Amino acid sequence: MLRLTDIKLPLDHRPDALRAAILKKLKLPAEALKDWRVFKRGHDARNRHAILYVYTVDVTLADDARAPRDARPTPDMDYRPAAAAPARFQRPLVIGAGPCGLFAGLILAQSGFRPIILERGKVVRERTKDTWGLWRRSVLNPESNVQFGEGGAGTFSDGKLYSQIKDPRHLGRKVLTEFVKAGAPEEILTEAHPHIGTFRLVTMVESLRQSIEALGGEYRFQSKVVDLLIGDDRKLRGVRLDSGEEILSEHVVLALGHSARDTFEMLHARGVDIEAKPFSIGLRIEHPQGLIDKARFGRSIPQLGAADYKLVHHARNGRGVYSFCMCPGGTVVAATSEPGCVATNGMSQYSRNERNANAGIVVGITPEADYPGGPLAGIALQRQWEAAAFAAGGGSYAAPAQLVGDFLAARASTALGEVTPSYRPGVTPTDLAACLPGYAIEAIRDALPAFGKQIKGFDRADAVLTGVETRTSSPIRIRRGDDYQSLNTQGLYPAGEGAGFAGGILSAAVDGIKVAEAVAKSIASAI
Repeated sequence: MLRLTDIKLPLDHRPDALRAAILKKLKLPAEALKDWRVFKRGHDARNRHAILYVYTVDVTLADDARAPRDARPTPDMDYRPAAAAPARFQRPLVIGAGPCGLFAGLILAQSGFRPIILERGKVVRERTKDTWGLWRRSVLNPESNVQFGEGGAGTFSDGKLYSQIKDPRHLGRKVLTEFVKAGAPEEILTEAHPHIGTFRLVTMVESLRQSIEALGGEYRFQSKVVDLLIGDDRKLRGVRLDSGEEILSEHVVLALGHSARDTFEMLHARGVDIEAKPFSIGLRIEHPQGLIDKARFGRSIPQLGAADYKLVHHARNGRGVYSFCMCPGGTVVAATSEPGCVATNGMSQYSRNERNANAGIVVGITPEADYPGGPLAGIALQRQWEAAAFAAGGGSYAAPAQLVGDFLAARASTALGEVTPSYRPGVTPTDLAACLPGYAIEAIRDALPAFGKQIKGFDRADAVLTGVETRTSSPIRIRRGDDYQSLNTQGLYPAGEGAGFAGGILSAAVDGIKVAEAVAKSIASAI
């Protein structure tokens, strides 16, 4: 097969127009085209008056047809296991059932290694009830919430399934293929920016669990790992749970989420090699979705769905400000996992049909400049500002909020405008300057008018800012070598977003596959 790229057609093109465009690009007669299929479809909205679909297609030519000189072969994207389980082996452990742990467990199960998956939270449907308990009744369960439980933090998000990671082995395709088997719509295989949404993710996570269990894998929920069993030679022997039970294994995948702060503290206390890493902090902003649709497309276009955006600004104080985790037609959600703290995130359903668009407007920070003091200093900074947001919101898990006009004028908000905030259990109008460091407030104030020049109305006075966004990525990195093992703890395999090696569902899942392959090879080669 050959891969053809950059085939552009109008949004309302006829079904047969794509085949004609393929033949035109090939410069071949109709009988030369034996077969074809769409690999990816995106859109080009740079000209709002002539928005185009952009196709990448794979074609098969007749045996006697001559391919154009600039045509490239379709790459081999089939997944092949790295190693098969031997007749006898010690079962590997996977700590965490988010996207990374889920795919680490799936690959190990498909290779015959019957992994044991340890998850501190609950099964996804029970976890969903607990999460709604915070949103509807201001009742937080510290072990079952947006951050902890089956499916990980990605379950309560927009469900974006694209990434900018380098993926020469096409592992992302393996992830998408498994998602489709688990119930995702087949369009995620062809859309340039696929997403799923929370409700569909719940059923998919359940289906993937069933696949792992059918292959001999074992899930253990509400099983929090509180210690590592490490020998004097720094070789891992197993783990200890909060129940006191010890589970022996010399191969442990550490697929933590970015909010597993108590586990990070335990790892640091046990001498595991950890370093502080950069991350970002800021606020969530909400606009009417129609405003974003009009700015991006000129109008609402059903074929394209709710419009999104991606914004970047270099503030005058030297800080980088950018939009993060943009959720078209979504809601701002309570994402804390600790009592006395408020943290926000964004979420959309598959339909993306809520009235508001929201995104994080965040500022990059570094250990060297902003939180010196050791590997865990970033966690302390997160807690400091989440606690400040909790207090500013009134101490009941309501979030502090401010109108953009008041924020830019450096005055507290006392009422809201036409934009109705979506955060539950509710917001308290106030001054967000008390909820973030001064340099972050200054940088965001500088960025919003600049963003308003790129998207008309972005800095409208009654757009709503909600605080705080502090869980953009892990504040630590658990360092590992080329063999994916901890630099100083043999048998421990740090993986995914919590360990500092991914950001988002797809990249975390891909990292889980890579680490599972390393574990499989290690076990197979030791026999």
